Amino acid sequence: MLQTLPHSTKKSTAPVAIDVDILSLATAVPKHKARQRDIVQQAKTLFPFIADLDEIFANAGVDERYLCEKQEWYFGRHGWEERTRTFHEHALDLAEEVTRKAVDAADLELSDIDVLVTSTSTGVGAPGFDCKLLNRIDLPETIERVPLFGLGCGGGLGALQRAARIAQGMPGANVLAVIVDLPSLCFTPSESSLVQLIGGAIFGDGAAGLVVRSSDANRNGHGGPRIAHLRAIGDHFWRDTEHMTKNDVKDQGFALVLSKDIPNLLLHKYPPVVSAFLERAGLKMDDFDGFLFHPGSSRVLEMVQEGLGLTRSQLDHSWEVLRQFSNTSSPTVLFVFERGLNAGQRGRHLLTAMGPGFSAYFAVVDL
Repeated sequence: MLQTLPHSTKKSTAPVAIDVDILSLATAVPKHKARQRDIVQQAKTLFPFIADLDEIFANAGVDERYLCEKQEWYFGRHGWEERTRTFHEHALDLAEEVTRKAVDAADLELSDIDVLVTSTSTGVGAPGFDCKLLNRIDLPETIERVPLFGLGCGGGLGALQRAARIAQGMPGANVLAVIVDLPSLCFTPSESSLVQLIGGAIFGDGAAGLVVRSSDANRNGHGGPRIAHLRAIGDHFWRDTEHMTKNDVKDQGFALVLSKDIPNLLLHKYPPVVSAFLERAGLKMDDFDGFLFHPGSSRVLEMVQEGLGLTRSQLDHSWEVLRQFSNTSSPTVLFVFERGLNAGQRGRHLLTAMGPGFSAYFAVVDL
């Protein structure tokens, strides 16, 4: 019989410091743009029993999003086979787009990539979209592949962290991370629940790609331009919280699960974890020039602001990405990162995201 492990009270001594350059960052969205006001009208036909439906959509913080299929597609019945086929078709298109953009922005050729890290939580298959990507574009046949699955909204930072660890252990190697999620495919109208409605109010589709390399390689004259220096990374896992957010397997595909306990965790348990990570990195909140957080939802951002004592303006990039793109799951924090870069942000920044587990991911970058 399995036994429950005692909860450890030992402080982690694992190093959080890292010395890796981010050479480039690229994002992409599907071609179908949907306005929130149009989606809410269609939602009323599926959820007529929810009296405050207009309020739920209005409070989501989303004005528009991008979807891999036309809006009408989501209100039909689609089984696992069709949803999986649809995922691989659109995930591959987006993966190719961000790969080409990220490699080009890093002033590299596809043949220069040594390691490919991929992450998704919204589509399955063997082989995965990483192999399909290699069959479509001319990445090296000797490339080392590291596919990640199931990190949810934390997958963007999770992929960056794993890519950075690999880059630091392989000086001179160019490590490409490709993150794709299509959470719109997890919307199943046959599951007429409040959680499905909330998912329909906040999620859209997107992808991100980035290239990292050890900073030693650049200092030794083998590097090119960089957009940021990654100096610390870390994770935190809360035990007995796996119920908080997940994709359950249903006949029609993945079905989103969200717990009402999330706001309480963000308000009371998340701030001490942030402080512990910063302590391990030798930093405190006052050392940062900006904050680039994953906008899980408007409620998530409000709880994070209150818990960490931040103002709305300090998370302006997160709020704007939520408004313009919705929550695209794992790539979203990298959309926020990109927006900060494009806005001319400089100095030290804290990136955070959270995902199933329940888990938190951190990165400290100097821009």
